[in-house]
Amino acid sequence: MAFRLSRIFIIITVLLLPLLTQAQTPTSEKTPHCNNYQKHRQAFFGDLHIHTALSLDAAMQGTLTGPEDAYNYAKGKAISIPPYGENNKPLNWATIDRPLDFAAVTDHAETLGELQICSTPGVDGYWSTACMAYRYIPRWGGLWITSRASEKKRTGACGDDGKNCLKAALSPWQKNIAAAEQSYDKSNECNFTSFVAYEWSGMANIDEGVGNLHRNVVFKNSKVPTLPKSFIDAPSADKLWHHLEDDCSNGGEGCDAVVIPHNSNISLGMMFQTTSKDGSNITAEDARRRQKYETLVEIIQHKGASECYGGLNTTDELCDFEQLPWDNFAGNTFESMAKPIKPDAGFVRDVLIEGLSQEQKLGVNPFKFGFIGSTDTHKSLAGGVSEKNFPGHGGAGNAASAADAEGLPDEWEFNPGGLAVLYAEENTRESLFAAMQRREAYATSGPRINVRFFGGWDYDENLCTQPDFIDQGYTAGVPMGADLKKPENSNSAPRFAVSALKDPGTINQKGVDLQRLQVIKGWVDAEGTMQSKVFDVAGNKNNGAGVNLNSCEPTGSGAASLCSVWKDPEFKAEQSAYYYARVLENPSCRWSTHICNQQKVDCSNPDDLNDEQAECCNPDMKKTVQERAWSSPIWYRTE
Repeated sequence: MAFRLSRIFIIITVLLLPLLTQAQTPTSEKTPHCNNYQKHRQAFFGDLHIHTALSLDAAMQGTLTGPEDAYNYAKGKAISIPPYGENNKPLNWATIDRPLDFAAVTDHAETLGELQICSTPGVDGYWSTACMAYRYIPRWGGLWITSRASEKKRTGACGDDGKNCLKAALSPWQKNIAAAEQSYDKSNECNFTSFVAYEWSGMANIDEGVGNLHRNVVFKNSKVPTLPKSFIDAPSADKLWHHLEDDCSNGGEGCDAVVIPHNSNISLGMMFQTTSKDGSNITAEDARRRQKYETLVEIIQHKGASECYGGLNTTDELCDFEQLPWDNFAGNTFESMAKPIKPDAGFVRDVLIEGLSQEQKLGVNPFKFGFIGSTDTHKSLAGGVSEKNFPGHGGAGNAASAADAEGLPDEWEFNPGGLAVLYAEENTRESLFAAMQRREAYATSGPRINVRFFGGWDYDENLCTQPDFIDQGYTAGVPMGADLKKPENSNSAPRFAVSALKDPGTINQKGVDLQRLQVIKGWVDAEGTMQSKVFDVAGNKNNGAGVNLNSCEPTGSGAASLCSVWKDPEFKAEQSAYYYARVLENPSCRWSTHICNQQKVDCSNPDDLNDEQAECCNPDMKKTVQERAWSSPIWYRTE
């Protein structure tokens, strides 16, 4: 009897223990959510493409700052930038105008080991030809090493089968991980999120130039592979996805990643191919694997915009925005490869339409991308996107913002880059990564414009005036990045609720008014022809706003906010389509104009200018920029 009572007592105690423990828990214990948790999500601004001194192409241009510095800069702290004085004494400092919410350092995987070897006396390979070339003529030595990597080859410094370099890469990869872990705010304040990440720097080398196939790999948390898979080890995008499946998704508990293609504008049209290496068409399984990992695409960064082709044959004049004049990666380095940009270079708008076409054939859309922007800085300047006082991201770097600099600190064709914006409940890795996976993201060319974009069938046409705009957006439809299913009533047409708030700016730099709001539609018609159309849905192209080029002060005015509930007037229920929003600011001064004004360059007397100053008078260099934001698409599917 006593034994039975003891058993009963134990069972009751075990059952009641959680309740007793909960009752005794002090109220000051950390809650499961951030202090600013929001059910209907909020916009977080960040940069998912950042290079530091651990990237060979950054180090060979004089960058000395590492991953921890990049995260410090993103948080608002000052960091040093090139050039440096004697004994690497800092001469110049940079500070972001507003801290970021999140960031990811993405140093190149291909040369992590080579750079470590060439910079570490006494290790095998230190006195190799490649390393000596890098140390004594950094720019050309670095180009040689990176060109070998683009050919899927290593230098002699790496030894047999690349063992030296793979071993040496362990140290910088651990530095990347440690910096991300140390910078991640795990408190309930949730002020900053850092991701472990790297860049897979694939290239397509053909006679016409060097096609950029680069992709950034961003991991969900600190559970990551022992080493990042480089282009040398995984020499195609599909091999990268397979490695991520083996080494991460299936091979490591809790490991997951998204893969973000970038710079498709200089990919020679090879970033998003629909055939395999042997010439066969991609399969449905290939499309599923790509769709699983490549949920986002970088539509704007330092080396140009990739939205759409800005040539003479388009009716959308706004495609001609920060578009590079060459179509391949080597165009700015070698004059012989500076071939003019072409419509089929790999611009995202057309790729999205090709995705609809592939879905008709395969049942799966391989090109189902949400949009982000980032910087691709090579100076650790995470989120350094301000047009004013732009110190360059590591293009030409001729003056690198020295106090007595003349001319521009970067290639005039380049720009400060953009930002990635993620809609998440809170600023944590888990919440932000989920936003990346579901494509609830958008891109800006730098400003912190706030954009909402919803699609549904029954939105009230007066929704913009209602206080529960966001709540109805979610409950009666889907947000950006999602699918809009075919309605039961085939006579219905979808409605899109889109709103934008201007960048509020800072104390030192006012935000620019908004000019107009657009919806871009893409589809494949009955004849199989790819089509797209731009609809103005709010604001006014002819609002009379402009900018004084001498003072960079705005003229005229625009809107602090724009909103519309737009119904597709040309909708066909049997026709799949995508829709995304584009928000445009009034014109403002481009970064190059700010610098030329600061240096008081007078183009009326060209003979008085040196070569660096004369760049300010280049007729091809635009004086103004019309900053913008792009929402991720919403896909209407007929299934």
